[in-house]
Amino acid sequence: MTESSRKPRVLLVAATTGYQTQAFADAAAREDIEIDLATDRCHILDDPWGDRAHALRFEDAEGSAGVLARSRDLQGGVGWDGVIAAGDRPAYVAAVAAARLGIPFHPPDAVAACGNKFLSRERFRAAGLAVPEYFSLPLETDPATAAAQAVFPCVLKPLGLSGSRGVIRANDTTEFVDAFERIRALLHLPEIRRVHRPEDRFIQVERFIPGREFALEGIVTAGNLRVLALFDKPDPLDGPFFEETIYITPSRTPEPVQRAIEETTARAVHALGLWHGPIHAEMRVNDAGVWMLEVAARPIGGLCARVLPGLEELILRHAAGRPLGGIRLKDRAAGVMMVPIPAAGIYSGVAGVEDAAAIPGIGEVVITAKEGQSLVPLPEGNSYLGFLFANGPHSHAVETALHAAHHALRFDVRTTLPVI
Repeated sequence: MTESSRKPRVLLVAATTGYQTQAFADAAAREDIEIDLATDRCHILDDPWGDRAHALRFEDAEGSAGVLARSRDLQGGVGWDGVIAAGDRPAYVAAVAAARLGIPFHPPDAVAACGNKFLSRERFRAAGLAVPEYFSLPLETDPATAAAQAVFPCVLKPLGLSGSRGVIRANDTTEFVDAFERIRALLHLPEIRRVHRPEDRFIQVERFIPGREFALEGIVTAGNLRVLALFDKPDPLDGPFFEETIYITPSRTPEPVQRAIEETTARAVHALGLWHGPIHAEMRVNDAGVWMLEVAARPIGGLCARVLPGLEELILRHAAGRPLGGIRLKDRAAGVMMVPIPAAGIYSGVAGVEDAAAIPGIGEVVITAKEGQSLVPLPEGNSYLGFLFANGPHSHAVETALHAAHHALRFDVRTTLPVI
């Protein structure tokens, strides 16, 4: 087989249990692109999942890059044309590996800044973007003393966690101390401590930014942003916790505001140094303008990506170096609801799924919680009960359908009794 006739080959770095892994595999088959999986799993067992994946340790990005380089060398130097990352931790591993292997992707220092709220704020400020007053504190700080530095209302957040996990609003000193202690306890959990990330030893304090929240999906080529979708988040996100529920596209906000969001996101991409690959950005908008919350060096996560059919194919084409052509992911309004966990307890089942699915506009009802599963809501938790997907003639119809479907579901969550 000549180089010109060789099928493009793309490396996918993803968590073992990631929802998007199969979606990318299916998209690769449709696009006639060869895809190799690299994931965090035991390197001792011989292909336990039967997928011939490269076994990496995400906490060791340099070591993981070495594993992939050796694999390439064992294959006669035939490597990958591109790399894709599904998730924040995989994105950094992918960046380090891409730099070592000479594959186009976002630079490691840019991805590291994306995953550190203090570093990203520093880069946004240096680029002249609007940022709130902010400072970071070591976990060992006395919160009662630190509260004197805060401007209320403020938001406390872990530097390195994503998905609103550990993000808490405080309106006064008492709430500040309570929030700090709660986040400190979260960051001391074994699942977080064993990763040994320096950013998990700090808590960031920011002045609360009022306004409406949006999300933007895009793809970057040679540092230039191309917008794929702009999502409204119609539910208010004012705290004390910031659980995201509904994403709807196209946005209903006026065109000048949409242009401002897109222009500000492009400036944020340059400020961070992102270069090649998908991005997912979050921002708030008020009378003072657009305030970037964060930019992630990966696409929209998990099952939420289903709200944009064709997204995986587009990302694969971009990674493989194929032309994207006219991008058109959605012809109709679409939305997704991430069904929140109402209270801590044990999941025992759900009723009303058929009623929810029968609501006009609802395309799919996916319950991801498993019977007997221990449920932990935000700010400590990082999962949902499931996902609702809707389509419609306009965004308002989509939002109405999602709320109606959620109302039709009746979850049975059994409260656990404390051990005496």
